[in-house]
Amino acid sequence: MTTARDLALVSADPPGGAVVERGDLSLALAGAELIDLLAAGALTLDGTRLVPGGPPGTSDALLSEAAERLRDGGPGESVEDWLWRRGRDLAARYRAVLEEEGLVPPERRGRNPLRRHRDAAADPSAAARARERWASGDPVLGALAAAAGLTERGSEEQSDGLTDDHAAVLAAVLQAVTELAGERQRRTIEAAAFDNIWRGN
Repeated sequence: MTTARDLALVSADPPGGAVVERGDLSLALAGAELIDLLAAGALTLDGTRLVPGGPPGTSDALLSEAAERLRDGGPGESVEDWLWRRGRDLAARYRAVLEEEGLVPPERRGRNPLRRHRDAAADPSAAARARERWASGDPVLGALAAAAGLTERGSEEQSDGLTDDHAAVLAAVLQAVTELAGERQRRTIEAAAFDNIWRGN
C-alpha cells in the first residue's frame, strides 16, 4: 500500500464524519504521491525543486503514472507547481480506482469525494492496513490528513518523525490548500455580490 492509497481509504470513511473538500484532498494526494516517490527512490528534492530519478518499481498504477509525469513539468519544477499540476481531479481518480477494485462502493452524492457508506469492502485487509497506520499515529499520514481537512491542524506532534523532505512537501501542501481556500472564499464573495446586484440590493 502507498501513502496516497492509505490517505484515500482513510478519507473514504473519515473520522468524526469530517467533510473533505475535493480540491484539498486532491492536493494532499498529490503530496502523498511525492512522499511515496521519495521513499521509492524515484525522486529526490533539491530544496523545494523536484529531481526525477528512476522508475519507482511499484505495481501501483497511479504511482507509476505519477513517476512518469514528473518529467512533464520540465527541469526544476517546484513541489507546489507539481501539486497544482498533478492534483487536478486526483481525488476523483483515486475514488474511481478504489471503486474498480471493490474497496469502496460506487460514489453517492455528497461533498466528500472519497466518503463511502459502511458496506463491506472486497478486500478488507487493505482498508484495515490503512486504519492501522492511521491509528498508529503515523506522522506523514496524519499531517496529510490534517492538510486535507480530516483532522484539525496545528498539532506539534505531527512534526515528530518527519524528514526534511517530508516537511518540505507537507509545507507546500498546506500552502496550496490555504491558497485554494482563499480562492473559494473570493468566489463566494463575488457570487454573493453578483446576487445582490440582481436583487437590486
